[in-house]
Amino acid sequence: MASGEWCANRHRGGPCTHFGQRTYHLTHVCRPTFTDPSTYLMPVASVVNLTVRYGSKTAISDLTVDVPEGCVGLLGPNGAGKTTLIKTLLGFVKPSGGSAEILGWDVARQGFRVRRRIGLMPEVECHIPGMNAVTFVAYCGELCGMPASQAMRRAHEVLEYCGLGEARYRDVEGYSQGMKQRIKLAQALVHGPALVFLDEPTNGLDPEGREQMLNLIRDISHGKGVNVVVSSHLLPDIERTCDRLIVMKGGVVVMQGEIAALKATGGTHVDVELKEVLPGFLQALRSRGVEVEPAVGTRCRAAFPSAEMPVGRVLFEAARESGAQVRGFKSSQRSLEDVFIEALA
Repeated sequence: MASGEWCANRHRGGPCTHFGQRTYHLTHVCRPTFTDPSTYLMPVASVVNLTVRYGSKTAISDLTVDVPEGCVGLLGPNGAGKTTLIKTLLGFVKPSGGSAEILGWDVARQGFRVRRRIGLMPEVECHIPGMNAVTFVAYCGELCGMPASQAMRRAHEVLEYCGLGEARYRDVEGYSQGMKQRIKLAQALVHGPALVFLDEPTNGLDPEGREQMLNLIRDISHGKGVNVVVSSHLLPDIERTCDRLIVMKGGVVVMQGEIAALKATGGTHVDVELKEVLPGFLQALRSRGVEVEPAVGTRCRAAFPSAEMPVGRVLFEAARESGAQVRGFKSSQRSLEDVFIEALA
């Protein structure tokens, strides 16, 4: 099937688009089983020596990074270059140097193909005054090359999926902030993209709306098989939705990898649950070269100087010596905030 054609197969989620051997749908994914995990985690976007300048200011400096499949968090403080990177990948900003590819297509030379296969939920409002929701979302589908009839059908489906089914005929100007965020997500999904960029998707939402948006993002990436890049400065949002992380600072990548691996402490940090925290137990650990953080309730965190140190034996020797009762222990994890602060240090 040629790029950009609509699949004749009829699925409950509507028409589908193809990229390589994979077929993406709104409600499910049809794709071959890969025996090599590295084949599945191929990059959906690649950037090589990318530099972007605004006059004399360098927003992105000689950036090289691969964005893998799945749900990836793009973190960084304000001014880190996150939005500039997204705009460059979309072809909205011309780089001063370097190159970028999305889904195997060169952003500079094949920008039209790229934009037909990706979706964007921008940080700013993007609706057209005077249009109701279903007309606006269908129009966005037509802009991506969909036939008018299929665009309208898909508009109804994605609005229902995003929780706007009952409000689809209302003018968007009358929507609440949470509803406007949802329609931005709907227009990003209407054409069945293989990759979606979400720029500050929970911006301005109340706690209930934020929870609903995060659940949608998680379902899109983990339940529907759509690749997602979430750009945000909110650590809890990234931790809730993403499996991998790219941290930017000053226009460069300072850290990247799987979130679970970045949070791991290498087995040298252990959370210990006690019946009662006794000062003698903490002192016994310190005398063996173990650093102990202040206890919280009946738990304390012990940092062992080496991963080869026998954790269980040391803990139980200290307990016997002090009369403490150890109820359990497990390897501890750093918080994502700790990882983020380390990356920016």
